[in-house]
Amino acid sequence: MDVRIGMLHNPKELALDLGDADRDKVKADIDGALAGSTPVLWLTDKDGRSVGVPTECIAYVEMGSADTKRPMGFAPER
Repeated sequence: MDVRIGMLHNPKELALDLGDADRDKVKADIDGALAGSTPVLWLTDKDGRSVGVPTECIAYVEMGSADTKRPMGFAPER
């Protein structure tokens, strides 16, 4: 599963591949962090690296799925 996090006052977004993480658990962790239950959202990517994001800096979160096909190149999808 891919997760992209947009940060306030930063033009780049943080992109993480969480591998086969439980989508509902990750979503619940994000919801809890944004509700103010924790000051830092910690996520662990598929390689075991942990990334901490201060919740006060999160502008948006986009969750994809592990089986989403990504188009390659510039040709239109058929």
